[in-house]
Amino acid sequence: MSTDIETKNASQAAEAGERRINMIEAINDALDTMLGRDPDVIVMGEDVGYFGGVFRCTAGLQEKHGKTRVFDTPISECGIIGVAVGMGAYGLRPVPEIQFADYIYPGLDQLISEAARLRYRSATDYIAPLTVRSPFGGGIFGGQTHSQSPEAIFTHVSGLKTVIPSTPYDAKGLLISCIEDNDPVIFFEPKRIYNGPFSGYYDKPVEPWKKHKDSVVPEGYYKIPLGKARHVTEGEQLTVLTYGTMVHVAEAVCREKGVEADILDLRTLVPLDIEAIEASVEKTGRCLIVHEATRTSGFGAELSALVTERCFYHLEAPVERVTGFDTPYPHSLEWAYFPGPVRIGDAIDKILKD
Repeated sequence: MSTDIETKNASQAAEAGERRINMIEAINDALDTMLGRDPDVIVMGEDVGYFGGVFRCTAGLQEKHGKTRVFDTPISECGIIGVAVGMGAYGLRPVPEIQFADYIYPGLDQLISEAARLRYRSATDYIAPLTVRSPFGGGIFGGQTHSQSPEAIFTHVSGLKTVIPSTPYDAKGLLISCIEDNDPVIFFEPKRIYNGPFSGYYDKPVEPWKKHKDSVVPEGYYKIPLGKARHVTEGEQLTVLTYGTMVHVAEAVCREKGVEADILDLRTLVPLDIEAIEASVEKTGRCLIVHEATRTSGFGAELSALVTERCFYHLEAPVERVTGFDTPYPHSLEWAYFPGPVRIGDAIDKILKD
């Protein structure tokens, strides 16, 4: 029934002239919009120019905007970020791409010691308005070197903002906000949902974004403010705090189990919409946190602490977390590691039983 409704909605959207695109196209559209709008915006990274990026997020941009605005770099993540920091201090707004989040670690010193500290150490004389784009997360059989979720590392660093979209509409609006922001931003793109939302059932056909309501993306300029969570569904049985790919997995599980959940897509981890979280937990009295990253010191630990500190007297049960395991991301056992429907369903049963 839901598929029929989505197909009908897609047909109605087409008749109404609404544009439905996937997340790759939405990111490309955001970059194209900002390159055309602001001459200080620069796109750079490995294979982002002539080739258009390994996932094609920058396809056609070099041809349209020129080789001085969209260009390839050597395979040096430290160099890519270091140059971007210098560009930002000079007055440009660079958007460097790190081809996979797993390869961002060589650039950590530049991000933490330089980009995140520049405004403070220069007494606001200089800023580092760079937006680092990088595909992250698993679910594509990428193994340990193409599946990591390192977002918690960056949320720990004062001076960095961390943003993770879960829909094409949000991807474009949030990316434009990041590029216009005067602080350095890490923009992680959940590559498992580049082409369509994911229910967590890897053996089922991929649903294209164009059948989904959040694939309607306006042409031209618009932005979504950082620090504002999105209500995916509203309910009073429990609160689900999540982001990225896991938004869709959690929504599918709650729908299948008939649970009326208040699902919050955090969108931005820093700044965090703590007001929305508090309001939801105070309403439901129960909280489930879901993310792909490893459990220990994952961002879910911070969320759990915040909920406990701020909503303790409203909680009817302990906060539950469903996460990846404290191991390298496995290739052959990917779906045992991935927080899928079974583990999320078990956690929901436990929290509602308490």
